[in-house]
Amino acid sequence: MSLGLTRAEDVDFPLRWGIMGTGEIARQFVSAARECSGATIAAVSSRSADNAHAFAQDHGVEKAYDTYKDMVAAPDIDVVYVGTPGDVHKEHSLMAIEAGKHVLCEKELTNTLADGKEMYAAAEQHNVMLQDGVWTRFFPAVEHARHLIEAGAIGDVVMVQAAFTVLYTAQAVTLAYGDAKPTNIQVSGKQGAAGGAMLEFENDRFAFLTFVAFRSEFHEVTEFIGTRGRITLEEPGHCPTALTVRIPPVTPSRYMNGNTPSPLQRFEYPLPDSIRMPRPFPNQQGFIYMVEAIHRCLAAGLRECPQFSKAESLHLLELIGAIYSMRAETK
Repeated sequence: MSLGLTRAEDVDFPLRWGIMGTGEIARQFVSAARECSGATIAAVSSRSADNAHAFAQDHGVEKAYDTYKDMVAAPDIDVVYVGTPGDVHKEHSLMAIEAGKHVLCEKELTNTLADGKEMYAAAEQHNVMLQDGVWTRFFPAVEHARHLIEAGAIGDVVMVQAAFTVLYTAQAVTLAYGDAKPTNIQVSGKQGAAGGAMLEFENDRFAFLTFVAFRSEFHEVTEFIGTRGRITLEEPGHCPTALTVRIPPVTPSRYMNGNTPSPLQRFEYPLPDSIRMPRPFPNQQGFIYMVEAIHRCLAAGLRECPQFSKAESLHLLELIGAIYSMRAETK
């Protein structure tokens, strides 16, 4: 909305959603998405017909289909949420696209850059939206951070520091540095274990990414460090409800100002309290922001959300692929 491309009231734009998959993420997605005023959770499908019917009954979904193909063929479904395992995201997204449905595909969109290009080409051919479900980008705190970076509020970003998984940390890099490609990548650690990556970019810019050992008490923040200030997306950094901005009179503030800490501003973006979700992962209620953006964008005739565009999605796939390939070499 800050770009003037959509209207706030178009969260009322009516869309009937079909849900592919009945796992935990699909459950939480449905719990949040139905709070969008224009959304109807119209159907669900699964590789197991029994699972689809049970999910529909448990979560108040209008109709269960015995197969994915039956659901995407239904004339009263407008948009499909692909919440199936990552290895079949491409297959299921293409199935819905070729049936003329808009698609929101859960991250990661697919496994390779080539597959991503094929999926987006199909969406363009059928004149439908394919939205990469990197939900982080739709949180108000993240949109605020991006606005500040693009406005130059913290000067030139020279360092990105982020901790969590490869995808979530890498998307912070593309948020800060746009379509810039790293000139050097160094990766340590094994797949599924703790590790990290250092990415070097032109003009003395870096990113330091920590891939956490999930069964540890890790500190998950994302920071954008600039020549004039610093932005911190507070815990949990991949789905934050607060950010802190530090813009001192001089930098580095402690070294140039008698060890005086930088003044700070903290901005809070609490989750909607109307969403009731049993046993959520952190801030999973925030799916609502992505769903509302899709309603606004489709109402405006857009085929991608500016919070996370096709170009940025493909760039992220390329970056993740490079990091994964180097982690594999450390096995």
